[in-house]
Amino acid sequence: MLLLGALALAIGAGAAASEKPVGDAAGKTVLVVGDSISAGYGFALEEGWVNLLRQRVDPPHRVVNASVSGDTTTGGKARLGRLLTEHRPDIVIIELGGNDGLRGAPVDRIRANLRAMADEALASGAEPVLAAMRIFPNYGVRYTEAFHAAFGEVAEATGATLLPFLLDGVATEPQLMQRDGIHPTAQAQQRLLDNIWPVLAPLLE
Repeated sequence: MLLLGALALAIGAGAAASEKPVGDAAGKTVLVVGDSISAGYGFALEEGWVNLLRQRVDPPHRVVNASVSGDTTTGGKARLGRLLTEHRPDIVIIELGGNDGLRGAPVDRIRANLRAMADEALASGAEPVLAAMRIFPNYGVRYTEAFHAAFGEVAEATGATLLPFLLDGVATEPQLMQRDGIHPTAQAQQRLLDNIWPVLAPLLE
C-alpha cells in the first residue's frame, strides 16, 4: 500500500493542489502547449526543440510536450484546463497563434484566447511564457501588424514572459526551413531552443 501511494503521488494522481508531479523536489515542470512548430512536424518528435529542452534540463526539471499540429489559440484554450490539472506545471510555454494568423482569424479573438490562457496559467500558480509568432503579410499590413502586436499586448496585460519571435534567425534562412516555407527543419531545432533559453532559464532557477 505504501508503494502504491508513493507511485500515485509521483504521477500526480490524487495529489494535493500544492504538490507537483516531478521526481525531484527542487525540480520544476514545464508544460509546452503549442502547434506543429513544437510538435515536430516533418521530422521525428525526438529531434524537436522541446525534446532538446528536455535533454538539457531533465533532471531535475520535467518537460511535458502537449503540442498538437494544426492547433489554434481556440483549441489551446479549450485544452489548457485539463492539462493544468493533469500536470500541475510551474511554467507554461504557450506557442500558439501561427495557425490563427495563417487562416486570417480575427486578431481580437487571438488576443482574447492568449490572454485567457495566460490568466488561467497564472491562476493555477504557473508562470506563462508567450512564444510569439510572425506571419506573411498575406492579409495586408494592418492585419499583420495587429497580429504581431497582440502577443506583446497580452504579455504586458498579464505579466507573462514574452519571447518576441521563436523562429528568429530561422524563418529568414531558407536552408533552415522546410519546403512549405512555414515549418523549420530538424537542423533548425537547436536554434529554436537557443532562442527561448534566455527567457526560460531564469524561470527555472
